[in-house]
Amino acid sequence: MTIKKYKTFKEFYPFYLSQHQNVMCRRLHFIGSSLILFLIGYCINNAFWQGLWFIPVIGYGFAWIGHVIFEKNRPATFIYPIYSLVGDWVMFKDILMRKISF
Repeated sequence: MTIKKYKTFKEFYPFYLSQHQNVMCRRLHFIGSSLILFLIGYCINNAFWQGLWFIPVIGYGFAWIGHVIFEKNRPATFIYPIYSLVGDWVMFKDILMRKISF
């Protein structure tokens, strides 16, 4: 397998979206990202700093379930960790703005 080296996020994002074609996978990403925002808000509001350790569990847990069960592919996080993290939040915004179907 040849791994493409993306030089910019703009170059990477179409690939990222191609790995999230299944609506249930996108929904699980969206739910995980939403829960992360709620968790951060809760932890800040209640000074529950230990709760922030759950961010990767929630974020990756929902996303990886979506990839394994629905998308049936390997998450791009393993090859492109930074671009994938940014891609999660751009896709989250695109879903909120209705640029991508939910």
